[in-house]
Amino acid sequence: MLNNIGLPGLLLIAVVVLVLFGRGKISSLMGEVGKGITAFKKGVDEGKQELEDQAAEAAKDVTPEDKKDKA
Repeated sequence: MLNNIGLPGLLLIAVVVLVLFGRGKISSLMGEVGKGITAFKKGVDEGKQELEDQAAEAAKDVTPEDKKDKA
């Protein structure tokens, strides 16, 4: 159903949204979307760093399990 909107349809939708909400609301909404994207990227980077830290910590200790128990 939405696969044949085309450029004129998108422009019409953009104009209707602009008329309904006004420039101020749309700019503040886009600012909030930008903040959300930034927070999402930061969270992904922190999660990736945490996984890398865990992998590095696991790689540090290469003592076999049976030798750990005796020590």
